[in-house]
Amino acid sequence: MTTIANPPTVVVHPDSGLLAHATAARIITRLVDAQALRGSASIVLTGGGIGIAVLKELAAAPARDAVDWQRVDVWWGDERFLPTGDPERNETQARAALLDHIALPADRVHAMPASDGADGPEPEPGAARYAEELRAAADGADSPSFDVCLLGVGPDTHVASLFPEHPALRETGQAVVAVHDSPKPPPTRVSLTLPAIRASREVWLLASGTGKAEAVRLALAKEAGPLEVPAAGARGRSRTLFLLDAEAAGALPEELRTGAGG
Repeated sequence: MTTIANPPTVVVHPDSGLLAHATAARIITRLVDAQALRGSASIVLTGGGIGIAVLKELAAAPARDAVDWQRVDVWWGDERFLPTGDPERNETQARAALLDHIALPADRVHAMPASDGADGPEPEPGAARYAEELRAAADGADSPSFDVCLLGVGPDTHVASLFPEHPALRETGQAVVAVHDSPKPPPTRVSLTLPAIRASREVWLLASGTGKAEAVRLALAKEAGPLEVPAAGARGRSRTLFLLDAEAAGALPEELRTGAGG
């Protein structure tokens, strides 16, 4: 059983469009507040349909320039181990949706390794290099305390590239792991581990559509364990949000649905 110090908050929006729009607004507020407190801010991006929709909404938001993008570090929760610029890479999609449209310094964009990169054709050296990059930004810890870690919830309950019962879920000594034999193509990936995710100040889990409803229910079940239900192990140090549309929340008991508040 997973022990949760701060139980998640569930926020339900009527549809996926409103979910993406509202999440983009939350990101702006969160980054502005973090910069006011600490001078800089950090965010972990996710891919997938709803993750990229959020980034498009953020790019289009009139309030986006309330954030000082010169002082934002951008990381990724996972990446498909494909060549640089491949359209299936989360980085490629994020650049097209948001990063190419804001004044973000190149050294603040921390892309995960590519299969044609300097780390070589196998993912392990790149994962080790990314872990070292995280340590360098973490003031002696293994991973920074990200202000926001965005994660999509897969229909099998996976988050990042951490799949149910996969060996990567058992990694506790590293912040980043190479993933082989992913049940979802492509089979080779790089991912943050659960300890790195849990170092985040806030973890926001995004899900939309009826295909995610059972996964969301399992992730919020009290008996859920992270080896069987990875999304149940993704929790922030100070706050965890499940940001859902009505369809993704469809299998939840009524008492867990808070509407558009939170």
